Amino acid sequence: MDKQNLLHLLQTRSTCKQYDPARTVSDDDFAFLLEAARLSPSSFGFEPWRFVVVQSPELRQLIGTHAWGAKDKIGACSHFVLILARLANTLHADAPYIMHMMQNVHGIAREAAEARRERYRTFCEQDFALYPHEPRSFYDWACKQCYIALGNMLTAAQAAGIDATAVEGFPLETLNRALAERGVYDGGTFKLAVMAAFGYRADPPRPKTRQSLDDIVAWV
Repeated sequence: MDKQNLLHLLQTRSTCKQYDPARTVSDDDFAFLLEAARLSPSSFGFEPWRFVVVQSPELRQLIGTHAWGAKDKIGACSHFVLILARLANTLHADAPYIMHMMQNVHGIAREAAEARRERYRTFCEQDFALYPHEPRSFYDWACKQCYIALGNMLTAAQAAGIDATAVEGFPLETLNRALAERGVYDGGTFKLAVMAAFGYRADPPRPKTRQSLDDIVAWV
């Protein structure tokens, strides 16, 4: 894909406000979106996320009841995704998940992984002020990375001719508790970060509005 084609995708992408319930994203196309999420970059390569595809009508109804940002979309969209952020108990430097990622996913030998863990500890404690006794700090850090994956999914959707909506309109604590209590995910390990709907629009796209580069870019 050349630069102009990519810019065209970004220029023409717009949030879908209303979905056509008669149209469904194919399995191959949706697998493409999930792969775009999976391949997204993350700090230290620790991938502090999980993606839950909600196809259950009962769970969609539950989410629509709580999430004002989703209620007009979740019943009609083809696919609906919860993007979860890992919590502090799995992300602090001594958490088993961290060594699992370094040794079993990154393929780092144990001695080198121990050294890298100490660099990660320094990053957490001195650079970004991420502390296990302040769990919100790790959650917020993980959420930032979840949004990178979300952005890649939105761009991939546009490339595949699929419409999409990022959904933040929900009471975080209430919906997170409701989903965890129903066993959708382990609430001691993950917390809801953001959601997204995918499908095909029933409404015409709105013209894109953005500030000029001069308004948002400074050169120093």
